Amino acid sequence: MKPHILEGKVMHKRLFPRENGFVYNIYYLAIPLSKIRGLANGWRFGVNSPGVSSFHEKDHGARDGSPLEPWAQRILAEKAPTAIGEIILVAMPRVLGYVFNPVSFWLCHDAADRLKAVICEVNNTFGERHSYLCAKEDGGVISGDDWLDAEKMFHVSPFLQREGAYKFRFDIQADKMGVWIDYYDAAGRKQLVTALAGNMIPYTAQSFRKSFWSHPLVCLMAVGRIHLQAIKLLLKGIRYVPKPMQLAEKISCSDKITKK
Repeated sequence: MKPHILEGKVMHKRLFPRENGFVYNIYYLAIPLSKIRGLANGWRFGVNSPGVSSFHEKDHGARDGSPLEPWAQRILAEKAPTAIGEIILVAMPRVLGYVFNPVSFWLCHDAADRLKAVICEVNNTFGERHSYLCAKEDGGVISGDDWLDAEKMFHVSPFLQREGAYKFRFDIQADKMGVWIDYYDAAGRKQLVTALAGNMIPYTAQSFRKSFWSHPLVCLMAVGRIHLQAIKLLLKGIRYVPKPMQLAEKISCSDKITKK
């Protein structure tokens, strides 16, 4: 597998108690972990070094700058032992030294290049993170029709309680990718639907330059849009939820699977 760029759109829609939604363009890098250190390194794009845009291993996994593959493999060995193949990290790069990924996706394959697990690494604007490991209990292949359910364990939005559950769906193909994450409140009512979908473009200096200039300051824009939506929710009368002390557990797993 070679590095790619995911050019796509992010969608959020809150269904109640007041409707609110948005769609915007975005790009992510899709980097096989075995190829990280082989990416071109220079002042325009740096790998574990400064650059106008850059990718740093310390922004993910253990957050200590150590190689990312062993961190993921330790998680998979216990919870998804059949995912022994390539791992592709889908994440936004740093821009001018700044990065914020609301969620990064670790696509974990088996030796036959079939998707067996996805680690959804979630960050909030308070500098905290939690990873949801989505995998079938029987170690089966994850298809685009599967919904993987997981208890909500992490406080992200100050306008949603830390309760209820998520449903995750992943449709990963060679030339495109789609991720859907729906949130259900404690009463089982669907309250929030989100999606990331787009085309996979082979990574080259030219294609990255095009994505970079098409979405300048991509991480700063993501944070700015989060705060803009927060203002809109306040103006619509949505109640602010104070941040509770986060749970000690930093990695949790999906607990069941459903079909469309």
